Amino acid sequence: MSSDPWGRVDETGTVYVRTADGEQVVGSWQAGSPAEALAYFERKYEGIVVEIGLLERRVKTTDLSAKDATTAIEHLRTQVDEHHAVGDLDALRKRLDALVATVESRREERKAQKAKQADEAKHAKEALVAEAEELAQSEQWRSAGERLRALVDTWKGLPRLDRKSDDELWHRFSHARSAFSKRRKAHFASLDAQREEARKVKEKLVTEAEALSGSTDWGATAARYRDLMTQWKAAGRAQREAEDELWNRFRGAQDVFFAARGEVFAERDAEQGENLKLKEELADEAEKLVPVTDLKAARAAFRGINERWEAIGHVPRDARPRVEGRMQAVERALQEAEEAEWRRTNPEARARAAGLTGQLQAAVDKLRGQIDAARASGNNARADKLARELEGRQALLDQALKGLEEFGG
Repeated sequence: MSSDPWGRVDETGTVYVRTADGEQVVGSWQAGSPAEALAYFERKYEGIVVEIGLLERRVKTTDLSAKDATTAIEHLRTQVDEHHAVGDLDALRKRLDALVATVESRREERKAQKAKQADEAKHAKEALVAEAEELAQSEQWRSAGERLRALVDTWKGLPRLDRKSDDELWHRFSHARSAFSKRRKAHFASLDAQREEARKVKEKLVTEAEALSGSTDWGATAARYRDLMTQWKAAGRAQREAEDELWNRFRGAQDVFFAARGEVFAERDAEQGENLKLKEELADEAEKLVPVTDLKAARAAFRGINERWEAIGHVPRDARPRVEGRMQAVERALQEAEEAEWRRTNPEARARAAGLTGQLQAAVDKLRGQIDAARASGNNARADKLARELEGRQALLDQALKGLEEFGG
């Protein structure tokens, strides 16, 4: 008989293994010595140990499913329970029991993890749905459309939920996308209709603009072009290609008209510049009549100057007040001289002569003060104009003083 700490072989060749429940028959050995029998069954034990070790590592380090792990454990437990090996079988049972606990723990962890992932996926999909429903009301057609497409890609990357929850959320998500697409389609259909209407309106505007391009009624036509431009802006935009083509025609028609008007106005400005020189010369001639010494001769000379003045055409608009003001100042001086002459020869004016002299003196003093103020402020043009007016007033004052002497005589 042969034995070791975990088994023995009796004289009949029966092999036993020692367990906590007592000896268990392992098998019968007749092919060799008892030592060879024990060695054989010990090797079978080592084989089970290796298999258990491999399974322990797979459970701890791989994603082996709990079902497959349990099946492997039960297969090894059957080998241990059949007692066809010599060794510490009770230790193997404890390792298998511990492995069962580990598998169960991993099962619960995975279950919890799966539940957490499902909850996170649900919240993520609910957030996608909420954003999609908000985007469904947007009128930022390009950016909202791009964002909705990105949301679809995000949705596809999320795990599925239970069928009911997943279907409900997908229905809301899909409905939001459809609602946005329907609104966008309606918007662009309306926009196309508006652009077609704008094209028709602008076709008419271009037709009129081109018809006006040869007009020489400068003021009325320029005003009409301004009206056409206002209508153009109010019409909205046509399709891009039509808009560009129509605008080029519209602008081209305006350019033709305004270029022609510019040439005419340039010629007119040159002619009016010459007219201004002639009228300035006449104004110089008229101003030499002041102060008035011979009223009758001065009046006749002024009429002659005025006739030549009227025969000359227009001057530039900005120069008109200045040059006409000079002639008007001479005319006022002549009128005031006539009035002074009448008062001098009118017996009824004798009583007012002194008062008139005082008024003229005050006017002369006032003009001198205005001239000083104008020169002090650097406005020499105004000062020169006032100086010419002062000459007339001073002449009147001199005449009034002379008349006053006559009245006194």
